[in-house]
Amino acid sequence: MSLIRVARDGPIRLITLNRPKKHNALTGEMIHELHQLFLDTPHPDERVTVIQGEGRSFCTGLELVTGGIESEVAELIQAMFDTLQHYPLPTIARVQGWAIAGGCELALHCDFTVAEEKAKFAMPLAQIGVATTWFLTKKIMETAGPVIGREFLLLGDPIEALKLYNLGVIARAVPRKALNAEVRKLTSRVTANAPLSVRVMKALIVKQMAIYDLPEHSEIDAGVRSLWSSDDALEGVRARVERRKPNFKGK
Repeated sequence: MSLIRVARDGPIRLITLNRPKKHNALTGEMIHELHQLFLDTPHPDERVTVIQGEGRSFCTGLELVTGGIESEVAELIQAMFDTLQHYPLPTIARVQGWAIAGGCELALHCDFTVAEEKAKFAMPLAQIGVATTWFLTKKIMETAGPVIGREFLLLGDPIEALKLYNLGVIARAVPRKALNAEVRKLTSRVTANAPLSVRVMKALIVKQMAIYDLPEHSEIDAGVRSLWSSDDALEGVRARVERRKPNFKGK
């Protein structure tokens, strides 16, 4: 069974994370495939891409195992998000259930996030002893703003989609039964616009946001990398997998 399904409906490309029994947690193989999907040149007929998750959840981030998270996988997921952000055509995340950690970033890296009202977004990395990279933190802060960004990163508790919509963090929050219709409405609006204009507008947006990449941040990057091999990170991941409270020691 393919863990990622790709279909095309006229000008719409539909990418489906297909690991429903695991709430679409991302494996290394899935991240590689997503990375390639957004590196490839768009099909001539494509105008917009929709990303969705099969089953009860959108995506619960990287698959956690008791041995911890490999730094190579963490770096690959950042590269995948970068290709998604720079993809030349608009992208829409269709979110139900949970969007956690990498799943939350996946949704927020899309140009539009459309979610069911009770969907929950969370960035619980501090709860397992690791941290987002400079660029992934930048995305949270530019999308969520300084107040909700701090809730995401320093607390890590889930935030409902309706609250995020009311604060301007995501594009749409609707009842579950209206989710598909709302996504179709948005794709129809995007595809009705002049395609060359949309491409240029997307490039302008990406270029404008790149201004925040300028500060030197090598020391921060080194600090983030050191967390992935820390005792606390290993304990945090084990505790999350074993569904118990972690015993952090600051090592």
